[in-house]
Amino acid sequence: MSLKKQSYFKHAPDIIPARYKRGSSIIELLDAMGATSFEARNVHRGAHLFKRMVRDNDTIWLGIAGAGIAGGMGGGVISLIEAGFIDIICSTGAQVYHDLHFAFALPVKAISPAADDDALRACGDTRIYDVGIREIETLEAQDELIRRFVRERHDRLQGALSSWEFNFQLGLWVAENSPHPERSFVVAAARAGVPIFWDSLSNHSIAMNLTRTDREGYPVVLSGQKDIFDSAAISYAANGTGFVELGGGGPKNFIQQTGPTISQILGVEFEGADRGLQIGTAVEREGSLSSCTFSEAVTWGKYRSTGEEKLVQIWGEYSVIFPLLTAFVLEQCPDRKTKRIIDQMPAILGKLEGAR
Repeated sequence: MSLKKQSYFKHAPDIIPARYKRGSSIIELLDAMGATSFEARNVHRGAHLFKRMVRDNDTIWLGIAGAGIAGGMGGGVISLIEAGFIDIICSTGAQVYHDLHFAFALPVKAISPAADDDALRACGDTRIYDVGIREIETLEAQDELIRRFVRERHDRLQGALSSWEFNFQLGLWVAENSPHPERSFVVAAARAGVPIFWDSLSNHSIAMNLTRTDREGYPVVLSGQKDIFDSAAISYAANGTGFVELGGGGPKNFIQQTGPTISQILGVEFEGADRGLQIGTAVEREGSLSSCTFSEAVTWGKYRSTGEEKLVQIWGEYSVIFPLLTAFVLEQCPDRKTKRIIDQMPAILGKLEGAR
C-alpha cells in the first residue's frame, strides 16, 4: 500500500497566466514576465538582482563582449555610467575602437545581414552582421585618429601602462577633440572616473595602430601584469562586488579572474565576488569560458557561493535583454554618487600591496 506524500512543490508560488495591458511600464512588464517561466522569469530575477547591486552600493563591474557597442548599444552604457550604476568596465579593445566612430560622426549604418559580401568588399564596405562600416571613411579615418591621439598625448603615455590608464587618456582626448563626445561611453567613463580595462592588449585595431606609432617614434608600452594587479586590487578593496557580464569571452574571464588572482596567485585571503549577473547564448556543454556556469565559477573562487538570490544567468542575446535591465534599474533606483575609482587607485593599490 503506497502512502500519499506531500508535494515537493507545496510552498512554491502558483503560476497564473499574466495579462498585459496598454501603457504598461517597464516595471509592470518585467513583473508579468517574472510570473511566467523559462528565460522570462530569469530576466525578472536578473533585473531585481541588478537593482540590489545598485541599492546596496556594490562596486559594479560591467563586462562587454561581442559587438554591441558597434551596433549602437553604447547609449545604455552611458546612461548607467552617468547614473553612477557602473564603477569599472572590461571591454574588448574592438568595442572601445568602434565606440569612437560615434563620437567623431564616422559612418556606421544599419544594413541587411543578407547583403552580398563580395559586392560589399568591392565597394569598400565592411560589416558586422547587420552593421555596415566603410573601410576608408570609417576604419581608416578612425585609425588615423588613434595615431593622432598617441602623437598628441605621448607625454602622458610614458612608462608601463595598464589598459585603463591608456583608455582614460584616450577618453579625455576624445572629449576635447570630437564633435559628439556625448555619444561615447569611453568619454563618459573618463569623465566619471570609471576605469576601462581591455580583456586583451593585442587583439584589436587600437593595438594594431600602436604597432605603427611605435615605429614612428611614439612608443607605447602596455603591461598585462599591471592590468591583472590593478583589477585585482579594485576587487579586493571593494566592500561588496557585483559583476554584470554582457556575453562571455575575454571580458567575462578578465573580470572573474580577479578573485583567483588574489587568493590563488598572490596568496591573500579572498573569497571572490558577492553577486553576478550574466547574459549570454553559449551552451554549457561545450566547455568554453563563455558557457561556464556560476556554480562552476564558485569552484574556482571567482564567486563566494552559489544561490539564486546572488547569481543569475540569463540565456539570451544581450541586445534584447540589456536594454530591459537598464531601463528597469534607471526607473527603480535613484542616481548614486559615482565612486570615481580612477581617483582612488593609489589607495586601492596600496591596500592589496599591504595585504601581501
